[in-house]
Amino acid sequence: QVQLVESGGGLVQPGGSLNLSCTYSGSIGDINYMAWYRQVPGKERTRLAGITSGGTIDYSEPSKGRFTISREGAENTLYFWIKNLKPGDTGVYYCYAELKKFDLGAWKYDEVWGQGTLVTVSS
Repeated sequence: QVQLVESGGGLVQPGGSLNLSCTYSGSIGDINYMAWYRQVPGKERTRLAGITSGGTIDYSEPSKGRFTISREGAENTLYFWIKNLKPGDTGVYYCYAELKKFDLGAWKYDEVWGQGTLVTVSS
C-alpha cells in the first residue's frame, strides 16, 4: 500500500502564498497518478490539479494561473504552490494517489487519500 501525509497548511492573509507538501511512502512504484483536492464544509471534494507518473500535468479551469503542482521523485514528495490566496481558497486540501498494479493477469486500480491539511485565508 501507499501512505500519504500532507503538511504546510495554516492561516494565511489574502494575497499571500503557501506551499503544501504531500510525502508518500510504501509501494510508490504503484502510483499512476497524483492530485490535489480541496473540500469546503458541506461540499464535495474538488480536484484542483493532477500529475501522472510520466509527468503530465493538468489543472482544473479555476486553478489555472495561481496554482502549481510538482512532484519531486528524489524526495518522494508532491508539492502544491498557491499564490495570491483568496478567502475562497479556504478549505481542507487533500493529497490523492491512484494506484495501478498488474496482478493475476489484470490491471488493478486503487485509491489512497491523505488526512488533509487545513488552509484558512483570512485577514
